[in-house]
Amino acid sequence: MLVESLEPMLAVLANRTYRHLLLAQVIALVGTGLATVALGLLAYDIAGGNAGAVLGTALAIKMVAYIGIAPIAGAFADRLPRRTMLVALDVIRAAVALCLPFVSEIWQIYVLIFVLQSASAAFTPTFQATIPDVLPDERDYTRALSLSRLAYDMENIISPMLAAALLTVINFHWLFSGTAIGFIGSALLVVSVVLPRPERSADRQESIYAKTTRGIRIYLKTPRLRGLLAITLAAAAASSMVIVNTVVIVQSQLSMTQSDVALTLGAYGLGSMAAALVLPRLLDKIDDRLAMVSAAVALSIGLGAMTWVSIAVPAGLTYWHVLLIGWLVLGIAYSMSVTPSGRLLKRSAGAEDRPALFAAQFALSHVCWLICYPLVGQIGANLSISAAFGAMCIIASIGTLLALLLWPSSDPDIVPHVHDDLPEGHEHLRLHHGGDGAAHVYMIDDLHPRWSNRP
Repeated sequence: MLVESLEPMLAVLANRTYRHLLLAQVIALVGTGLATVALGLLAYDIAGGNAGAVLGTALAIKMVAYIGIAPIAGAFADRLPRRTMLVALDVIRAAVALCLPFVSEIWQIYVLIFVLQSASAAFTPTFQATIPDVLPDERDYTRALSLSRLAYDMENIISPMLAAALLTVINFHWLFSGTAIGFIGSALLVVSVVLPRPERSADRQESIYAKTTRGIRIYLKTPRLRGLLAITLAAAAASSMVIVNTVVIVQSQLSMTQSDVALTLGAYGLGSMAAALVLPRLLDKIDDRLAMVSAAVALSIGLGAMTWVSIAVPAGLTYWHVLLIGWLVLGIAYSMSVTPSGRLLKRSAGAEDRPALFAAQFALSHVCWLICYPLVGQIGANLSISAAFGAMCIIASIGTLLALLLWPSSDPDIVPHVHDDLPEGHEHLRLHHGGDGAAHVYMIDDLHPRWSNRP
């Protein structure tokens, strides 16, 4: 079964450019995973029992950088050479990672995290928007999304396991060196390939404001993407609980070791990886909405169950075993809820708008994490872990209900519409409206400024 799931995905690795980009992503994310473990341990080393609050604030700063920088980067990504831009951002991230071992004050964590994540906010959407241009075929792109999900899961499973092994022989500060090595390796692999240039509209003249907000405007006017944002809120609730409070639960409540923290995070990554392996075949049989909404429901139920467990089961080995199972289930549901998002974005914009739309998804989705990261950290630190579980369960349930309301069950690519505002003989009418209704994929653009039967 595992081999059958992997074979179709691995076929896309025949494309040399994609193969190098995926390897760059894997190496960088393994390094980032080491930094995630080390950052939690660094926060605990400096702040002790308040580590959850410190880590929650640091991750909130990360979200602020993502929200502020990503739309700007997306707006001007088509004006800069992609390869040069990606390599420069990798170098900046490596330099910051090398500074993190020397941190001794909480405010220093916050400053360095902002610089590091500002570079990531420009890097990630540009990288993601490049993949559809490298793999234009829908089936190849779907497989690439699952491989990308597996790459992200390296951060959640291989990195914690590697960290657990390394922590037996080195101090956690040295884990940040692995992060720097990952970013340098990523830069070298990006240099080794030629990337397609993004398409630009020669006659499009826009103000800086219009260009910066274009992706967000397209996103918020597209029903399926509004539903995607609601599902992302549910996913953020679950992942925030895992990332922020795992170190507090395992070390403070259960009095276990740093290696146990890494193994607990690894259970979450294992679940996410398992889901990514089966998703390509699943998405061949069911539509994106059903898969993603079902996953959001599972996230809500999983968080609700863990709320009850944290109240009813006393701290101890049994609680840890249940926690591992809970993290595994949440990892499966999380992966199913977020992996297909690239397919929705590709369906919803033309090639020239795709970088801006990916940047909009990156920024808007991280608004969800900006809400959840500090909230779950503060509730866990000032009330209880049970209250933190309960609060995230409520947020995930709200996101799930909003997705059902905002994302119509009927979501065709071709939406019948007319153009009373265009002169007879206009090129768009001649090419796409020769018969009744529209004969082209409907998406928000200059000729279709809103989702309506009569733009």
